[in-house]
Formats: sequence, structure tokens, C-alpha cells
Amino acid sequence: MNPLRSLLAWISAALSRFRRVERREASEFRRWLQNTNNLLHLIVAVLVPLLIAFVTYLSNALSTFSFLLFPPLAAGTFTLFSDPEGRYSKPGKFVAGLTLGALCGLAAFEFAELFSGPAGDAFVRPESAGLAVFLTALVTWAADVEAPSAFSTALLTLVAGQVDPVAYVVSIFLSSSIVAVVFVVWRSRFYEQRARYLYETVRGDDHVLVPMRGETAAQTALFGAHLAAAHEAGKVVLLDVVPPERVSSGPEASPEGEELDAAGPSGEETPRSRETDEAIERLESCASEIRTHVGVPCEVVVASGEPVPTTLETAENANCDLVVTPYEEDRGTLSNYVGGVFGGRLDAVAFKSATETRRWRRILVLVARPGDTAHAMIDFATRLAGRSGIVSVTTCIAKEVERRAAESRLANLVETAEGPIETRVSRSDVSSFVRANASGYDLLVIGSSHERSAASRFVSPPTFRRIHEADCDVAVFNRGNP
Repeated sequence: MNPLRSLLAWISAALSRFRRVERREASEFRRWLQNTNNLLHLIVAVLVPLLIAFVTYLSNALSTFSFLLFPPLAAGTFTLFSDPEGRYSKPGKFVAGLTLGALCGLAAFEFAELFSGPAGDAFVRPESAGLAVFLTALVTWAADVEAPSAFSTALLTLVAGQVDPVAYVVSIFLSSSIVAVVFVVWRSRFYEQRARYLYETVRGDDHVLVPMRGETAAQTALFGAHLAAAHEAGKVVLLDVVPPERVSSGPEASPEGEELDAAGPSGEETPRSRETDEAIERLESCASEIRTHVGVPCEVVVASGEPVPTTLETAENANCDLVVTPYEEDRGTLSNYVGGVFGGRLDAVAFKSATETRRWRRILVLVARPGDTAHAMIDFATRLAGRSGIVSVTTCIAKEVERRAAESRLANLVETAEGPIETRVSRSDVSSFVRANASGYDLLVIGSSHERSAASRFVSPPTFRRIHEADCDVAVFNRGNP
């Protein structure tokens, strides 16, 4: 082979591998950011230093700003951005608390000057410090603007030194106002809208491929159709995989992996087996019902080949981003087919139909930890429940001391979702909770535990292996591998 051509081929292959790695790393980083705690830590590590640096620049350019304002300002800014929905996250209280603290420190300073005379630059009278803290606690309590940083501004006023205490109070007000404005813009334009930028299922997972396998295929197709119908661009593709040897008995049989329709792969009539014709007729009947009752576009595909590769290839060819397959087990574990679909690049749901429910309005979502999987499950649940349904997002804890942290995690998970949502923290094991509560819901949504390590799954078996007694339909969600 020509050496130049070989070099070009090697460079092309290297670039392709680099792009694949880059896409995978970008996807992993996005998923990491979907954990609210990770996002807030990144914001504190990046945005807060930039904001403080900007105010420092202003302090160097304008004599109005004193560098003494930065310790309380940095602490208050951290409190704002690290807990945007917390007790101290109101911008008005942030500005008022720091300013009132500085005013209380100024009052204590003037009181000491009036009754005891001037003090040295490096000396702070104990009575001044005590009075400053007392006034700050009293005033911020009365004004309902209590903030830890207010006490810092009060005490720093007493050591302003060569800086005019009045100028220090003004600088506190102006600098805190700048921080508050940036915080309001960030919270309203990004943090509260982060589902639009970070959570992929909010924008996607609306082109649904449904492999028509087993006795519950029609019910699974209906479930997938309702997921797709939540988005205007949604569509459903029904797939039946026929073994290659049964596609045609003649020499013009389609090659393995070929998609077949009523006119054959080339648009001309080709010999087809009776099984293929029956599959097309069955799919068309189900598609017609979906179009009529759900109102979402529905296509049908009959393909030949091995089940798992053909399913994943058809999903790619049909531009689908979600696979909804009937739930299958083999000796207590996921069947090879479902496991293969879960190992693919696309998001997937294994739907276990236990009832004849056609609309899922009361939905229980069991989450174990925050992250992209939990957000996706909640998104799917709100799609199905609609405005008239109810979604209950629940986590189970082993000890009462874990309750507050669990409640905080659930609050972060649901605050970007729309529709009626409640959160529950149950002190019980998952199996007991499901047995006691599943009958009150139409659908139970759980994760596949696919992201857990093998050791973790050995020590604590995945939840989906313990839901056989659930008295409702079950959807097992699996995040795709980027």
C-alpha cells in the first residue's frame, strides 16, 4: 500500500477515536453535572472566585470600596450560590443583612467614641464588640434578615482603621448589591432552567422504538406511545425481528439485518414467508390503534437478524433515542435480550405489565441516589401522569438520622420537574415499601442499577429483582452508555 495513503488512513482512524473519546467524555461530564450537588460545587469553585475578583477590581479602581468588606462578602456569596433555595438564599435579605450588620457596627463604634474617646487603630474595646454583636442580632432578628455574614460586617467596622466607617458601610451595600444582581440573573436564567440545558431526556427520548416481543407487546407499545406523545416531535416505531431463515424460502431472501416492508427492501415485490406477512399485519394493527387512541405517529418495521444487534441497529436507522421493550427474565435475572438492549448506547425501559391499565396517572418513582438516571425517571413519570396525575418520588432510608439529607436530595431532584409531585422518605427497606404501597399506584418506576459496580450489585441486589410482588405495572429504566 502507498505509504502516504497508509499514513492518511492512520491519521483518520486516530481522529475518529479521538472524537469518540471526546463525545464520551463530554457526555460523562454532562451526566456528572446533572447531580445538583456537583453543579453547585462547580459554580462555587468557578463563579464565586470570578465574582469576588471583579469586586476586588472595583475596590482598586474606586476609593469607595474597602478591602475589609471581602471576608464577609465572600462568605455571604458562598452561602448564596451553594444553596440557592435555602434559608439564606434571598437576595434582599443578603444585602439587607450585610448592610444592617455594618450599620450596627458603625453605631457601636460611634457609641464608644462618644463615651470613651478615640481608641488606637489596633485596639478594639470589648464593649464595642459586644454591643456590635448585640445590636446586629437584635436588628436582623426584628427585620427578619438574619445572616451569619452580618456579624462579620459588624465587627470589621470596628477595625476599619484609616477607612471611614461610613464609606465602609456604603461599600458593603454597593458590593453586596452587585453580588445579589448576579445571583438573581444566574438563578433565574440558568439554575432554575437547568433542566433545559443539562437533562437530556427533557429534550429527547421522544422517538421510541418498541420491540414487539412476548404476550405484553401491545401493552408495552401503548406505554411507549404515551411517553412519545408528551413531546410534539414524538413518534413510535414498532419492530418485529424475524429469524433470517424464515424471511423467505426462495433464493431472493433478504440478507441478515435487512429491514422489510410490504414492498420489500428495493421497492419491488419479493418472496416473503407467511410469518413475515403475519408480523407486518400484526404491527399495522397495533400501529393503527396507537395512532387512533394516543394520537402519535407510528411506523412499523420487520427486520431479519439476531435480536439484540438488529434492535440496536434499527433504532439507529430509525433515528430513535429510546427503546421500550417488554420485561423478560431468565432464571431470576434479566434475559439476554433485555440485558443486551440495556448494554447499548440508547436509553432503554423494560416494561413489566401486570394490569390492563391504559393510562398511568398515579406513579411511584423509587430513587436511591441523585443523578441523571433519577432525573430521567422523574421526567418519564411526569410525562405519563400529565397535569391531572400525581407523581410520588420516594427514597428509602435505614436510619432516622438520614432523613434530613434524603429530604434535601429529593427536593433538589424534583424542583425542576413540572406537574403535581410529592416527595416521600420512608424508613424501611425497598421490598417492604413496595409490597405495602404499590397497590395504590398505576406504575412503579425504578432504575436498573446498571451504573453500579459488580461488587455493589452482589452485596445489595438490584431493586428490579425484588419487585415480583408489586401489584402494579413496573418500568425499569436504564441510562444508555455514551
